Amino acid sequence: MIDLLRQYFKGGWKHFLKVSLEGIFWLAPIVAILAVVFWLYGKIDALVAFLFHAVGLNPQNNIFLWTLLGVALLALIAYAVGHFMETRFGYLTEKLFSKIPGFKTIKDLVGIFNSSKAGEKKVLVVAIKGFASQGYNIGLMYSQKESIIKDHYTVVLSQTPIPNGGYMFEVHKDDIYVIEEATFDHNLQYLLSMGVKSMSEIVKIQPRSMEEMTPLQRYIGG
Repeated sequence: MIDLLRQYFKGGWKHFLKVSLEGIFWLAPIVAILAVVFWLYGKIDALVAFLFHAVGLNPQNNIFLWTLLGVALLALIAYAVGHFMETRFGYLTEKLFSKIPGFKTIKDLVGIFNSSKAGEKKVLVVAIKGFASQGYNIGLMYSQKESIIKDHYTVVLSQTPIPNGGYMFEVHKDDIYVIEEATFDHNLQYLLSMGVKSMSEIVKIQPRSMEEMTPLQRYIGG
């Protein structure tokens, strides 16, 4: 009996550690982004307060205007940085930072949460033929590059309700259908709901037949 209890608690502890680590890796990119944003806003907040004092205004008596200017400056700086990264000089700067160990890994992890990516970098929500003899599974394609197996592409089926775990499959292009209206964020909502909400409900479209879906080959123009 004692041995059984020991095995139970040992297994429970391992499960707790495993799930905790998954949670940490899921939260890490979000926490990193928030830390940078709060740090930057703190600097902007101090600058706005200095400007208020320079023109003879007390920031504490103009809280709304103080906050509004801080948020506006943060948005302008974010826009300027985003525009800068699209230039050749921004590309060279990013290439320089990529020499720092771990930078590219962190950048790729953060990039997963960026639903504004377009073209070949866009994360696709797809339906693939399921594990059973009938039916389909909904997964993600983080890359539209062909697999090492000809005419196959990598599809990730995430777990629920902890979506950072999952399984990778090499799926033939004829068995992949793109849900064009769905984004990474929609798929995350779908996973967290554990099926309580259907994908059609989340994306706000009517259910459709597979013949109405967009085959991957047509989507990528292959």
